[in-house]
Amino acid sequence: PVTITWWDTSNATNEAPTYKALVKEFEAANKDIKVKYVNVPFDQAQNKFDTAAGSKGAPDVLRSEVGWTPAFAKKGYFLPLDGTEALKEQDKFKSNLLEQAKYEGKTYGVPFTTDTLALVYNKELFEKAGVEAPKTWDDLKKAAATIKDKTGVDGYWGSTAGYYAQTFLYGEGTDTVDVDAKKITVKSPAAKKAYGTWLSLFKGKGLHKADTTAEAYAHIQDAFVNGKVAAIIQGPWEITNFYKGSAFKDKDNLGIATVPAGSTGEAGAPTGGHNLSVYAGSTKEKQEAALKFVNFMTSAKAQETIALKNSTLPTRDDAYTDKVKADPGIAGFQTVLAAAQPRPALPEYSSIWGPLDDELPQIAGGKKSLDKGLTDAETSIAKLVPDFSK
Repeated sequence: PVTITWWDTSNATNEAPTYKALVKEFEAANKDIKVKYVNVPFDQAQNKFDTAAGSKGAPDVLRSEVGWTPAFAKKGYFLPLDGTEALKEQDKFKSNLLEQAKYEGKTYGVPFTTDTLALVYNKELFEKAGVEAPKTWDDLKKAAATIKDKTGVDGYWGSTAGYYAQTFLYGEGTDTVDVDAKKITVKSPAAKKAYGTWLSLFKGKGLHKADTTAEAYAHIQDAFVNGKVAAIIQGPWEITNFYKGSAFKDKDNLGIATVPAGSTGEAGAPTGGHNLSVYAGSTKEKQEAALKFVNFMTSAKAQETIALKNSTLPTRDDAYTDKVKADPGIAGFQTVLAAAQPRPALPEYSSIWGPLDDELPQIAGGKKSLDKGLTDAETSIAKLVPDFSK
């Protein structure tokens, strides 16, 4: 039998066991193919694959974060999948997810899991305060103050990370860069307005002050799952962890709503997730086996299994079965996917959050003014996209 290697970049404890079981199932149905399963830590996988694909030792299949897909496609490391067995059921996948598996018109990945950001909230605390899920950021400020008055708990705790701030940019109809115009827009009037709104949510009644420590993510998550803050912005990768907290022993207490809208009246959140991609440097025999494997792992049946075991979101509508939707977390996040914005097919796009991760905590912590922080971010972004104008 032909042996192919799959680098899975999922969480080794929570998610990997499901994928290992599916590999065994695939091998049982395809006696002529063996799959060597390797779990590679997510934070090391991009550089590791880049190095391996440029020399030798690259896996035949990679669980590729959506932001890596155009970068590796540009380097010629991924096989175009249009018309192959991997994309045999192309019309079953959500179109916005296929869009971000593309580079220069060709598809280089099959959507495997997806995610986006939502306003997640504690229904019990919202009901006690007599407030509903806010539709705008101003509504959120008012709700936070009421929750504080009625329950003594902070209503909202925001993140200082660049990825989480995207929702504010989309609410003003802008982004960090304009790919079509080849322009850096992180300091445009619309972006300044967006970041101004983001900054205003760290100060006021019921609004938790900014946490600029390295452990901020864990602090925010811990406060939310234990009922010490009523709402945060978060993604579905935390669904299983929400349920482990004291506030969500009853899963139905977890409220999920589309992120609040900006002044445009539109709400938008970044689309994350992973594609399965095939290495262009593999032999023809290995590529054919890899395409069959990708087709199996992204089938409706496999997607349903993954959703039920891992509480992750399927990428195709026919995998949202009644069983899958019985998980309130998955059902809730499915309703907000319409507001998910595909990332532009710019290889450097995901790297742009790096400068913002440096600058936004300094702005939120009062070490830099909004203008100075965004100016410094713009300077750093310009080094990543040197052919873009300011």
